[in-house]
Amino acid sequence: QVQLVESGGGLVQPGGSLRLSCAASGRIFRINAMGWFRQAPGKQRELVAQITRLGMTNYADSVKGRFTISRDDTKNTVYLQMNSLKPEDTAVYYCNTVPHLPPGYWGQGTQVSVSS
Repeated sequence: QVQLVESGGGLVQPGGSLRLSCAASGRIFRINAMGWFRQAPGKQRELVAQITRLGMTNYADSVKGRFTISRDDTKNTVYLQMNSLKPEDTAVYYCNTVPHLPPGYWGQGTQVSVSS
């Protein structure tokens, strides 16, 4: 059974930080690269950070230098440390495999709101 459970979102002021967590079922975590996606109101879902099984990372230009993705293989968990948050980072954040799984295999996401 595929499970993806995101947590750690919230309301933060511009310049603040948040750390998101995603607990994934072991089967998909062990064999896939993992990524964090986000979807802002009225916009398409976009991939913002990804990490391979070997720990290689890649970031969207919009978050490079501010966000850091990491994974803990002992806990089947992937993290997203978000620093220097901006209002344009406001979105629902999801984790998934990269490439992502078919529709129906997404978690509930976690809302990140950046506002003063």
